[in-house]
Amino acid sequence: MSVTIHPMSVVDPKARLGAGVQIGPFCTVGPDVTLADNVELISHVAVSGITSIGERTKLYPFASIGHPPQDVKYRGEPSTLVIGAECLIREGVTINPGTEGGGMETTVGDRCFFLANSHVGHDSHIGDNVIFSNNVMCAGHVTVGNFVIVGGGTGLQQFIRVGDHAFIGGGAGVMNDVIPFGLVRDNPAHLAGLNLVGLKRRGFSREQIHELRRAYRLLFADEGTLSERVEDVAGEFAAHPLIHEILDFIRNGNERAICVPRDVNAPDR
Repeated sequence: MSVTIHPMSVVDPKARLGAGVQIGPFCTVGPDVTLADNVELISHVAVSGITSIGERTKLYPFASIGHPPQDVKYRGEPSTLVIGAECLIREGVTINPGTEGGGMETTVGDRCFFLANSHVGHDSHIGDNVIFSNNVMCAGHVTVGNFVIVGGGTGLQQFIRVGDHAFIGGGAGVMNDVIPFGLVRDNPAHLAGLNLVGLKRRGFSREQIHELRRAYRLLFADEGTLSERVEDVAGEFAAHPLIHEILDFIRNGNERAICVPRDVNAPDR
């Protein structure tokens, strides 16, 4: 399949373009950009930096991809941005590469959907099958797992982690880590239960969901510290890998706390 470049676009001759790439009018593509097979730039898309975009990803007007990080400490280091296959990147989306202070790379997985005007900051790592609704503000150094949905207008503070299959309600201000399968909402965000709708839609069995709910109630009970409850739940649910995903997520956290229900404190890990 041949490459199609509209005559009103500017594509550096050093850019690497796969088979079937389509570049519409008024786009710019820099010399260190790689567009895999069948990538499509609709129009008015600017792709810069050391940026790689995977097969069949489609970018809509005014997306700004791979331009320098919005970080005052950035000094022009040759950091990278890697975007996976079959993503949809809508109007006005911005995704920045990494920095020396954060590992030099920003990554986005496969089959992600970034709605209009959402942002992925430098050194962030976004998993597969993630949805950012309109105007999601993802700061730098954020890690988002697989199958996460983030509601419109949400702010994800720098350095937080969001576990697999989590759901974050629109307008939330997320300042702490979100456990796998968790549902958080409001500003400041708090844990409001499990993402039951998402679990059912993705084919988790009734038994799996029942055990997750039972473990959740024990994990966020009033008695003891969070660290003590983690070990109690680990012992009671030794044969349940989904529950251990939550426990391992909590154990492997950094100094940032996790989102908890409004009536539960988490004094330690």
